[in-house]
Amino acid sequence: MNCIIIDDEATARDVVGQLCSKIPELYVIEEFDNAISALKFLNKQTIDIVFLDIHMPGFSGVDFVQTLKDPPMIILTTSDTDFAITAYEYECIVDYLLKPITLERFEKSIKKINNLGIRQSKTKDAVELVSELGEELYINIDRRLIKIKFDEILIIQANGDYIDVKTEKDEYRVHTTLKKIKNKLPEKLFLQIHRSYIINFTKIIDIEDNSVLIAENVVPISRSSQPELRKRLNLL
Repeated sequence: MNCIIIDDEATARDVVGQLCSKIPELYVIEEFDNAISALKFLNKQTIDIVFLDIHMPGFSGVDFVQTLKDPPMIILTTSDTDFAITAYEYECIVDYLLKPITLERFEKSIKKINNLGIRQSKTKDAVELVSELGEELYINIDRRLIKIKFDEILIIQANGDYIDVKTEKDEYRVHTTLKKIKNKLPEKLFLQIHRSYIINFTKIIDIEDNSVLIAENVVPISRSSQPELRKRLNLL
């Protein structure tokens, strides 16, 4: 996880930097002694975590948070105990570390972030399926509603407590069940062909033995689903 440190005190930046060095998955990309410089940096770079001091001259940590349009996760590092309640009014602020910061407390903060989930590679973590409307549905990803058109969905696969929604361009992980999303999908396009798979059967390229090919995905067909699949297809 890439991170930056913003604090007007050099000693405080050094302390946070040393703590970050104790966590293998943290990479400190840059340090800033003022929030304005950090804002300019974030306009060009994508960061997972910001370690942010509240009280800085000219442009405070609060000003910084309020200015961000699409904020990364923020961990406040401060000596001010009075701001704790107000801090949690901002969704992007995930923790509040009081100086002096101990390694034990710092590790708890990083564990909290890991539990929230970070976007990794091409797969995005989706909190929940939100709603459906007409020819599309919306999912909540990183506090943003993402619209997915039904005709762009290829496959929906069960994955433990989640489902993976594979589209023509991307893939999303949603915290829900296959049964719940099945009820939101139009029957004219979708069919469950296996206990772990729902497919958009209009996207089938080939059928062979007990599987179908959709894009580059080979999907198994259960024996009980084969009659319904044949019924849906326009067979000669």
